[in-house]
Amino acid sequence: MEHSSGVGVLDKAALVLTAVEHGPADLRDLVAQTGLSRATAHRLASALEVHRLLARDAAGRFVPGPRLAAGSPAALPWEMLDAAGKILTALRDETGESTQLYVRRGPVRVCVAAAERSAGLRDTVPVGATLPMTAGSGAQVLLAFTDAAEPDLLARATFAPDILARVRRRGWAESVGEREPGLASVSAPVFDGSGLVAAVSLSGPVERLTRSPGRRHGPVVVAAARQLSAPRAPVAPRPPHPDDQNATPRESTRSHDG
Repeated sequence: MEHSSGVGVLDKAALVLTAVEHGPADLRDLVAQTGLSRATAHRLASALEVHRLLARDAAGRFVPGPRLAAGSPAALPWEMLDAAGKILTALRDETGESTQLYVRRGPVRVCVAAAERSAGLRDTVPVGATLPMTAGSGAQVLLAFTDAAEPDLLARATFAPDILARVRRRGWAESVGEREPGLASVSAPVFDGSGLVAAVSLSGPVERLTRSPGRRHGPVVVAAARQLSAPRAPVAPRPPHPDDQNATPRESTRSHDG
């Protein structure tokens, strides 16, 4: 072991976490990369999963959990992550579509909680997955409800900058085929006392969500986001964004997923 703290179990847990830094790892990978016995590696990985330091992807492999994936400056509090699991599951059950919670980490957004549709054609986004900030309704929300101007990022975005003003006005974003052909999504912002912290998303095939997914699912996604916001901060009208002062009454009809 390169570094030893003198606390054996902690050092072994650190080895397990290090093993998933560069990609998903199954139990065989953990054993090979850490030198731990199969039983020890499994026990530690399972314990780290309970504490949300590890999670499982769609193939059952270990990946960084939501408490790591969000990045320490933007990490969500334990109670919000705990509530997210219940709220996303309820949203999935109500709509029949996969649901996710995203936080921003620099140029990407990270899925920190998810509830996947159990059968049929669906959008699978495992916890720990990173998606671009240049495409999808989740990216639109995470950009629309912040005050920072990001011309370089917006120049590379697949959605038009004026879409963000529209997102702020109606309180949700939609996308169609933006991140991946054939997928559509709807997202809404989650706030705490300091402002925007995350985005709740619902995603699935265009054939079910249609080319106007927000028309049907916008209100329920907003309601889920407000539920997640409510324990930490009252949901109040957001002060006008500077860009909104210049918005024209006519809204863009361009459709934009995940």
